Amino acid sequence: MFKACILDGNNLIPKILPHAFKSVEYIEGNGEPGSIRKKVEALDKENFVYITEGDALMNKLEKITYETKLEASPDGGSICKTTCMQRKGIGIFKAIEAYLLANPNAY
Repeated sequence: MFKACILDGNNLIPKILPHAFKSVEYIEGNGEPGSIRKKVEALDKENFVYITEGDALMNKLEKITYETKLEASPDGGSICKTTCMQRKGIGIFKAIEAYLLANPNAY
């Protein structure tokens, strides 16, 4: 889930949510902290934590900030803990989860 959502999100999210994101492009950088377009505040690959701030949902909001932490669940799945200022953020993770369940070999 972390790999799909965070590390490859710029490719996957516009693919599975084209009505919400026409693209995720980086003007500078490749998604690491300090990248421009979607400002990445922190990325901790070992603890699966990602904090980002940027424009989202095709200009419906001026700014949206997410803090995302993924953990392994006891049943073999993932637990996604997201703090955000907009409820639609949860829908993004639900869509990615559905995609990964339908395409278990994608990541």
